[in-house]
Amino acid sequence: MYATFKKAQEEEAVQVADRLQKIPPYLFVTLRNKINKARAEGIDVISLGVGDPVDPTPQGVIDELCRQAQIPINHQYPIDEEKGMLAFRREVAQWYARRYGVELNPEGEVAGLIGSKEGCHHFILGVVNPGDVVLMTDPGYPAYRASIFMASAEPYAMPMVAENDYFPDFGEIPKDILKRAKAMFLNYPNNPTGACATRDFFRKAVDFAKAHGIAICHDNPYSEVVFDGQERLSILSVPGAKDVTIELNSLSKPYNMTGWRIGMAMGNPDILAALLKVKENTDSGIFNAIQYAGVVALREEDQNIEKMLGIYLRRRKRVLEALAKIGIEFKPQKGTFYLWIPVPRGMTSIEFTTALFEKAAVVVAAGTAYGKHGEGFVRISLTVPDKRLEEAMERIEKTFRK
Repeated sequence: MYATFKKAQEEEAVQVADRLQKIPPYLFVTLRNKINKARAEGIDVISLGVGDPVDPTPQGVIDELCRQAQIPINHQYPIDEEKGMLAFRREVAQWYARRYGVELNPEGEVAGLIGSKEGCHHFILGVVNPGDVVLMTDPGYPAYRASIFMASAEPYAMPMVAENDYFPDFGEIPKDILKRAKAMFLNYPNNPTGACATRDFFRKAVDFAKAHGIAICHDNPYSEVVFDGQERLSILSVPGAKDVTIELNSLSKPYNMTGWRIGMAMGNPDILAALLKVKENTDSGIFNAIQYAGVVALREEDQNIEKMLGIYLRRRKRVLEALAKIGIEFKPQKGTFYLWIPVPRGMTSIEFTTALFEKAAVVVAAGTAYGKHGEGFVRISLTVPDKRLEEAMERIEKTFRK
């Protein structure tokens, strides 16, 4: 069948969508392919490029999944299909009240997601039309741009630079762009920079969105991964935020559940309803057993968050120590399990990434993969086993030490 399709394409009888031509190869697929190729050639590659926790999901969550998977009714379509079962939505509301002081109505202001990534995509499809402008930060998570293109909308990159604490300057957005802007992605703690928002910045963002009729999607999956006394924040804690905002979150990072694919969307009921209309025509919701396990995670496993923060802090210190030995010293941002690292003087992001790979067999993500304003940086992930991280740092010290 594939051969027939390929032949038809060559004969120009079948076309793929033009929108796909605008989307570059997905960063993490590209990294995985690079790693697999090198390993097939016998190279012992250590990847620090992907943020996927290697530490296990809490045992209590696994036990609940196993128990619920034995119940036949859970083998059917999920309860409340696209929006998530009420028990899970209630637990999300209680977790948000406990962690962030945000009050949510589980009936209209909370929805379950197959991870926050699908929420980003469904948000765009639900709120913008072809030709609309969607604001996003640069550097920023590459999937935002891809979703914007898939909706036949136009991304507008708002520069985020260290000199402005990695906050976009809304005052620099041209008037003609503002007239067409219908949505905006924000993401704090930020991937890739690790920057954290302040309450004042969130207030400015909400006021700006209200003034220009812009729907905000605050992608907040790293909300719990903060260091050095940084306050955990939800944009929904800002008065009036629910008028224009939804926030996405996920169990992936706080509870080491990336592969389980369970997250949540909260906030403005009208935006959520639009997201869910897309979702109900796209998938059939989260497996019941995973939702029940998610309830246990949210209710009983907050100690896992503190445990993982201790692990990440230890790894973070080790990386900073190794970088200092090769002449790279900087003050890291306070959020996420990434480090946004300036490259050595005289090198570009790609040059340093290439040097790490070719000389030390260590893979990191080039800053330019997140946008042009990522030039001069690389991103390192701390989600690797301690022994492999130690080996990676020893290789870097040996190869690049001044």
